[in-house]
Amino acid sequence: MELLNIKNLDMSGKKVFIRCDFNVPMDEFGNISDDRRIRSALTTINYCLDQDCAVILASHLGRPKGEVNEKYSLASVARRIQHLLKREVVLSSDVVGEDAISKANALKSCEVLLLENLRYEAGETENDQILSEKLASMADFYINDAFGVSHRAHSSVEGVTHFFDEKHKAAGFLLQKEIQFFSKLIQKPVRPFAAIVGGSKVSGKLEALINLLPIVDKVLIGGGMAFTFLKKMGYDVGASLVEDDLLEDAGHVMDEAKKLGVKFYLPVDVVAAEKFAEDSVSKLTSVQEIPEGWMGLDIGPATVRLYREVLADVQTVLWNGPMGVYEMEKFARGSNKIAHFVADSYATTVVGGGDTADLVQRIGVDEEMSFISTGGGASLELLEGKILPGVAPLIIEKKNN
Repeated sequence: MELLNIKNLDMSGKKVFIRCDFNVPMDEFGNISDDRRIRSALTTINYCLDQDCAVILASHLGRPKGEVNEKYSLASVARRIQHLLKREVVLSSDVVGEDAISKANALKSCEVLLLENLRYEAGETENDQILSEKLASMADFYINDAFGVSHRAHSSVEGVTHFFDEKHKAAGFLLQKEIQFFSKLIQKPVRPFAAIVGGSKVSGKLEALINLLPIVDKVLIGGGMAFTFLKKMGYDVGASLVEDDLLEDAGHVMDEAKKLGVKFYLPVDVVAAEKFAEDSVSKLTSVQEIPEGWMGLDIGPATVRLYREVLADVQTVLWNGPMGVYEMEKFARGSNKIAHFVADSYATTVVGGGDTADLVQRIGVDEEMSFISTGGGASLELLEGKILPGVAPLIIEKKNN
């Protein structure tokens, strides 16, 4: 898959609209707790500034549901970008209102404008054509550098591309890097190739799992989704999270893995608790002996040892989804130990965004990973074999001779 390349655009001295993903985590005081997504966009922003462009940045933050909400303002993001770029960043008070339009019109070469939260406009998530047209009218060029939302057909991601021809739109460096990395991972992985798949539900990972089976050598399951597989195998999993409507699908995945010769691993022990709470009474138990009414909230030490052995000889590791409720310290040990082992390995290690990226950053092993995706949902859809709505308009069509 070849994308329209930002380097092929003749945009010197022009106005460029860059869709970024500045949906960064905040603490209770409204301070940015991890600016990875902002820093990841700097290469594209600086490239445009080096071309003497006037730069308009746009992003969403959280889910304000089409209404102005101070909690979701991009003011702190504007300050962080300003600090990182070491130049003034002006924040508009609206998205396509009078303030944004006048500031965009007045923007001069090498100046930077950040539009207020795109999702203050209800039309953003509805892919409203009028909103797309208003956004497009602000600039001469459109650059998508927001991999994390490219699986969404939103106005600033998909709709806006229809107002630019092939000579006036392209993928930014971050989007190019993400797409190329996952394409290479899926098409030519260095073997043995293992996928660690966790998270709470099978439903969110089912298609990705089915698509991964023909290309991986080993699958290691963790998190709440493991209990749907364990129940399908006949185990009594107590009050653990189970998607009963997906038991047959779980069985199909295991059958398909067996048919393809893919080694499929499930937890052998868990940390079980009486209730879903940090202060709950908990204990180690094998998966066959989870007490009635108790729930498994983390993989146990025997599973950690097993998974370490399984991963010892692999050359490529894809990890999407934590092994337990890592947000609670009591149930984070399994995820943390696997994270440290993966970080220390000599394999190519790919972290599929979202919670897993948050987990490795939290324990300080993010710099040891080969690649950390900025998009959880987007990376999953790529693994499912889908063409992302925000990427499709940027694909170069191969012309037949």
